[in-house]
Amino acid sequence: SSEHSGKWSCQVCTYLNWPRAIRCTQCRSVRQRVYSPTETPQTSGTGPPADPCEEYNDRNRLHTRAQCWTCSVCSYENWPKSSRCMVCDHPRPNDAFQPHEPEEPSSVINERDSGRAWGVCSGAQRLSPASSKHEAELQIELAAGAQSGNEEIEVDFKKLKQIKNRMRKTDWLFLNACAGVVEGNLSAVEAYKSSGGDIARQLTSDEVRLLNRPSAFDSGFTLVHLAIRFQRQDILAILLTEVSQQAVKCIPAMVCPELTEQIRREISASLHQRKGDFNCYFLTDLVTFNLPADIEDLPPAVQEKLFDEILDRDVQKELEEESAVINWSLELGTRLDSRLYALWNRTAGDCLLDSVLQATWGIYDKDSVLRKALHDCLHDCSHWFYSRWKEWESWYSQSFGLHFSLREEQWQEDWAFILNLASQPGASLEQTHIFVLAHILRRPIIVYGVKYYKSFRGETLGYTRFQGVYLPLLWEQSFCWKSPIALGYTRGHFSALVGMETDGYDNRGAGANLNTDDDITVTFLPLVDSERKLLQIHFLSAQEMGSEEQQERLLRDWLDCCVTDGGMLAALQKSSRRRHHPLITQMLEKWLDGYRQMHPCPTLSDGEDEEDDEDE
Repeated sequence: SSEHSGKWSCQVCTYLNWPRAIRCTQCRSVRQRVYSPTETPQTSGTGPPADPCEEYNDRNRLHTRAQCWTCSVCSYENWPKSSRCMVCDHPRPNDAFQPHEPEEPSSVINERDSGRAWGVCSGAQRLSPASSKHEAELQIELAAGAQSGNEEIEVDFKKLKQIKNRMRKTDWLFLNACAGVVEGNLSAVEAYKSSGGDIARQLTSDEVRLLNRPSAFDSGFTLVHLAIRFQRQDILAILLTEVSQQAVKCIPAMVCPELTEQIRREISASLHQRKGDFNCYFLTDLVTFNLPADIEDLPPAVQEKLFDEILDRDVQKELEEESAVINWSLELGTRLDSRLYALWNRTAGDCLLDSVLQATWGIYDKDSVLRKALHDCLHDCSHWFYSRWKEWESWYSQSFGLHFSLREEQWQEDWAFILNLASQPGASLEQTHIFVLAHILRRPIIVYGVKYYKSFRGETLGYTRFQGVYLPLLWEQSFCWKSPIALGYTRGHFSALVGMETDGYDNRGAGANLNTDDDITVTFLPLVDSERKLLQIHFLSAQEMGSEEQQERLLRDWLDCCVTDGGMLAALQKSSRRRHHPLITQMLEKWLDGYRQMHPCPTLSDGEDEEDDEDE
């Protein structure tokens, strides 16, 4: 028909293209010249003949790219035989043998071929001559525009590939954390922090290019900037706590990885399950971690550096000054040498488990040994813990004037949520989990915590309910130890509270002369708050609840208690150097050696001072 008379048919896909189209609209193949009988093909003199090796190279690239599989997490192109991503260690999906991006590679190869065809015409292929000067200028303009566009696409693709090849695992975790802040995914941020990533790290132009979302990301942005911009207040509260810690942390478990692994194996070996109706897991060893007394022998400048690297200064300040939860008693802190120190740990959801192991063995729950034992106890002894939890929650609600009743299905749903938290690594834990941990340790746990939840702006959001004493009430008293451990709680985070070893306590005043063994270190833990009110005992049954005198009697039954000269009820946390685990002693010695070798330069006001000292 006359409608199709001017169109030309593509020799590759037979698509009918408009007369002025210089390549196929459907498959992007270059229009080939159809010679008349009187015309003979001739080679253009403006360019060299096409090298057949280039064509083979392009084919090989296409074949190789089709065989490679692309990681769905970091988009890195991996070799066909690799089962995990070489960059982010993500496992290969089931459909990895299928090319994930079939269109993009082929288009790149086609752009290369077509780009080469603009300047080179072989003997069997060349551009048709222009019928007029205007048409020739138009064709040249179109060809030049297409060529520059193709080159830009190819250069951009190569640039992205180079950036991806330079990326390390930490870089991908950082990009995932940035995307997690925008999307409200806290787990991505926690994964980056747990890997030791720098919270103050800024996005580079290359990283912004990879994220490919200009409306959300910009060069120089940090995780804090993104959290403020997208109003992620829960994430921002955690980030602000982390950013304020300027000092590089150096705890004993980090300095001695070999000894730390041996300690973890010791913990696993000491976990046993008791036979009987209440078949709960328990630890066979009584271990208490204290800061070594040798710290006091170090120069003041070295001591300050050591405390900066092992303590959580923000937690220490909040518990001491802002909330007056610990070290508020001058009698305990100074005269009885019972000052508590908040150890730094990871700010992920495992902080409760980390702090429990830090207060006992001085290490993290890196392999989730304690979390697994916690989950197994809740599962195997579910009936025992469920009854206590349900009775305690009902009483606690009624004590605040909330009179309501829940169906058993609702109670079961809430209990299933608590069980689920214990089984997920990184999930935040609640009061019930502390109660179960007291049974695993076979010793009381005292939590000194802030009373109110607060936003990063300082606004009160609600009660925390964590502070108090957690007793292993479901065990027999004879099966448990009376020496407690202490934890601190601040704004969704737990920290181990430990004391410092002493040379004996025969000169520390009344209430301390309970043992003449100089090898024993005793830390006095107050059982009252700064207002002299008795700390709450959690998860009591109806028979165990009573007046303050009855609860004090219960505390004396489960803990070693004494009343100081100032009339304060305190629990005694005892630890012996002779009974100290040898692996922990080795770990602390190796950690301290690094500080013993530091020699701070004295600042002399006059050079003659040093000479005078030598003369003397």
